[in-house]
Amino acid sequence: VIIIMIDGGRYDYAKNSLLFKQLKTKSIHFSQSITYAPHTIAAMHSVFSGCYGSKTGTDSYWSTYNFDSQNYKTITEYLRDYNYYTQCDLINELIIPEQGFDKFVIHDEEKDDLTQRHIEILQNINTIFQNGQNFFLYLHYSNIHTAIKNEVLNVYENFSEEFFQNKLSNETRYANLFKKAETYLESLLGEINRLSLDNNSIILIMSDHGISTGEKFGERAYGAFCYDYTLRTITYFLDKDFEPTEISQQTRLVDFMPTILDILHIPLDPKHEKLDGISLLPLFNNQILNEKTAISQTGNPLKNKEPPENPNVHSIRTSNWKLIYNQHDGSKELYNLRTDPKEQTNLISTNNKIATTLWNELKNHIKFNVN
Repeated sequence: VIIIMIDGGRYDYAKNSLLFKQLKTKSIHFSQSITYAPHTIAAMHSVFSGCYGSKTGTDSYWSTYNFDSQNYKTITEYLRDYNYYTQCDLINELIIPEQGFDKFVIHDEEKDDLTQRHIEILQNINTIFQNGQNFFLYLHYSNIHTAIKNEVLNVYENFSEEFFQNKLSNETRYANLFKKAETYLESLLGEINRLSLDNNSIILIMSDHGISTGEKFGERAYGAFCYDYTLRTITYFLDKDFEPTEISQQTRLVDFMPTILDILHIPLDPKHEKLDGISLLPLFNNQILNEKTAISQTGNPLKNKEPPENPNVHSIRTSNWKLIYNQHDGSKELYNLRTDPKEQTNLISTNNKIATTLWNELKNHIKFNVN
């Protein structure tokens, strides 16, 4: 099992990329994949646990060490129980749960050549595989994040007029960063092919969240709002046991873990809490699977320098509708995603029935004090 995660990879840029168009012809492509959080820590903990951070405890930038490891088992723990060797290469130690890893390594995001580094890791792990042991490998491509941190987050505030008035410059910056990510990914996929690791592997190419280029005033990068430019993610499963296809119905990052376990015929452990995610394997086999709502949360820092300890923005999404609850001021937003994909017209005052249905379901998932 190989996961290549493009930190900050926007779905719309992948959609228009020649490389990703080629990937689409070789993969199970989920074109409406929704993250739990528009920031890496909570998003990736949801991937590794198959559960929302509102349950596991990791629901914010500050809650890595609140992860409830007694009640929630990670994909690496499942695979290690089945004698998989488990390894990762990360931007920092907070991103994913450490339990279950044989080798937990951090790279220097400012200095390391990730293409060279990750190719060498692939070569080393291939030796392990050739010696008869299955493996799980997680590779974190952090260069988009690092450049955005240095050139946007450290330069502008969320309400900097200069940033939002230069949308073309922001788009050019991001396009150049995404192109470098494509070059990296093409090199890694070439090495995977050269080593023939693609013949007997599940390969997941994904992103954790997108990044703003100035769409909504008040969010210069990510993590402040729950709009689709940061919630929609890149998702391509490469597995030669399945025919390539595009799945357009909504799926969620919490679904990845149960899907991979299902493909590997690894049962869920009944001693641990029930997952929020479901296996998407029926969709791989052209079967019908009822669409689940997607829950997302983040912490809008507003005019503070750092985000709050607990989420204060919550959303619930279907393929057609999204309800956003801004807990910090009590306001709600409702968008028709079919007719208004850029989420520009708030319909909360004209679609009370839809809003009430989504609101009631959101309250079942998220525990917060509301009037």
